[in-house]
Amino acid sequence: MKKIKVMIVDDSAVVRQVLSVGLAEYAGIEVIGTAADPLFAMDKMQRDWPDVIVLDVEMPRMDGISFLKKLMAERPTPVVICSTLTEKGAATTMEALAAGAVAIVTKPQSGLRQFLVEATEELVNAIKVASVARLKRLSAPAPQPVAAKLNADAILPASSASAMTRTTERIIAIGTSTGGTQALEYVLTSLPRVCPGMVIVQHMPERFTAAFAERLNGLCQIEVLEARHGDRVIPGRALIAPGGRHMLLKRSGAQYVVDIIDGPPVCRHKPSVDVLFRSTARAAGANATGIIMTGMGDDGARGLREMLDAGAFTYGQDEASCVVYGMPKEARKLGAVNREVPLEQIPACIMRNER
Repeated sequence: MKKIKVMIVDDSAVVRQVLSVGLAEYAGIEVIGTAADPLFAMDKMQRDWPDVIVLDVEMPRMDGISFLKKLMAERPTPVVICSTLTEKGAATTMEALAAGAVAIVTKPQSGLRQFLVEATEELVNAIKVASVARLKRLSAPAPQPVAAKLNADAILPASSASAMTRTTERIIAIGTSTGGTQALEYVLTSLPRVCPGMVIVQHMPERFTAAFAERLNGLCQIEVLEARHGDRVIPGRALIAPGGRHMLLKRSGAQYVVDIIDGPPVCRHKPSVDVLFRSTARAAGANATGIIMTGMGDDGARGLREMLDAGAFTYGQDEASCVVYGMPKEARKLGAVNREVPLEQIPACIMRNER
């Protein structure tokens, strides 16, 4: 089995040393080199090009964002961002994701060595996901599960009752993961100011969702917010579930609102797409449209099927336009998708009321 060749680019000698040792323990990964900044990295990479780059964003001589943009323009290569969890770092990391990075692994400002030892498995999973990203139309099996996986029953029991009767107010529920930050930016920036209200789960660490929503809000005609408990879902507004919390759609009289709650990860994610989709099936029924987009794994597949069974029209992003065709594929296998469409058609699907 071919090993995944990894280059580590970080100005911290501790990070480079600890990650190199940690990754060396995994048979499927080979660290082919480390570099203190992108200029050193480029020199080494010309001799042996990596499959995946683990990249810091704040470095001397050339910052990680500039390096990433250069890579994507000249020789697209999957990149995992390893960034410090700060407000400033979150905003910079959002810029990196927009420039083409595939995944994020966060590191703290203190206790770095111990954290890196404990987080090696998380980084390994991120590297595996990045290695199958379709920057070069790669194809490979998903990583094998490593822990028990809960379903949406852990947060919200399934309902046998029919959803509310149809009204004129539509709700759009979107779920996405790997590659979703770029895909969502394309979709949301394409929408006019007057469009259906949206609830969105993007798998992302805590605190990064606020920076993500803020960035999109500055680019879009619509209002994009990190959701807070009790926020209304109204036309022209997209609410993004906060990292580390589940988001549920609820009906409050004539209005739709969101509940932001704690709880165990569902399908190993918090927020979970399955939780959002199940709550949308219960609260909105045929008044909703469900959209599942690029991402690894199967979170959202069962929830989308519940939306379809409740009368919602459902879309899946097609394989050709996905960075990772995992979540839409699993939803299609469950018969949860009315129609598969390329990314470029999703904005029109949001504006079109199909039944």
